[in-house]
Amino acid sequence: MKEVIAVIRMNKMNATKKALTDAGIAAFFAHECFGRGKGLVDPSALDGVKRGVEEAVAAVADPIKLYPKRMLTVVVPDEMVDDVVSTIMEANRTGQPGDGKIFVLPVSDSVRVRTGESGTKAIV
Repeated sequence: MKEVIAVIRMNKMNATKKALTDAGIAAFFAHECFGRGKGLVDPSALDGVKRGVEEAVAAVADPIKLYPKRMLTVVVPDEMVDDVVSTIMEANRTGQPGDGKIFVLPVSDSVRVRTGESGTKAIV
């Protein structure tokens, strides 16, 4: 089993939900979050951080520069990972900075609370 975590634009959430559901992936979590990519930080400010310039550290650490995002979490059998990743990419790719990131992590086990089923049976 794998956990697929995707950080996407807020305005792409409905398209992503529809794409995942259409692909047969109906079970997932969505969380509101805030963040930014390295492309949104002025490179000269990063140089200043490396040198210890206090103003540069403050500029990079400024919480106002965090952008609202959605974080999706999907746990699927190994053989479905490529489909989930490609579905999320197709629904979110604009070709512009800020399209998001996808992470794939191993999951050692899962248990369905209602029935006690474990492993892949608990997620399909």
